[in-house]
Amino acid sequence: MTTSDPVVALDAMGGDDAPGEIVLGAVQAARDLGVRVALVGPQDTLEAELAKHGPRSERITVVHAPEVIGMKESPALAARQKKESSIVVGLKLLKSSEADAFVSAGNTGAVMAGAIMYVGRVRGIERPSIAALMPLSGKLTVLVDAGANADARPSYMLQWAQMAAAYL
Repeated sequence: MTTSDPVVALDAMGGDDAPGEIVLGAVQAARDLGVRVALVGPQDTLEAELAKHGPRSERITVVHAPEVIGMKESPALAARQKKESSIVVGLKLLKSSEADAFVSAGNTGAVMAGAIMYVGRVRGIERPSIAALMPLSGKLTVLVDAGANADARPSYMLQWAQMAAAYL
């Protein structure tokens, strides 16, 4: 393992059957794909889950985040108030370049609000968008505005199209 290997910060507390299924996915990604994963969540909980899968890969680290943002919480309020949540701590790892990507199956609105608050926007972009890569007819397609934007103004849509084109 080199320090140049990308690190994925993974919200271990977001989504259905978390943290068990999230930790299992991290273990499999580290073992089968060589991915470096920073699991973000309550340390004791994550250590117990990791112990169920045998010796820990050196490609998995645990980053303590004692708070969790629930799926029904107000996104912006929760991201602002729960600064030690797995979502906010994961986003801060991204901002500080301790992680190269952040993945969460948790509260999408809180991820979006937290990304704006703690990571920031690209200059000239009024509203970020969630993008999803989709295989279509043998090539990858970028689907933008894949969620979390209830207010899709024409200027936002133009910016999202420009970002998708730049990505491709």
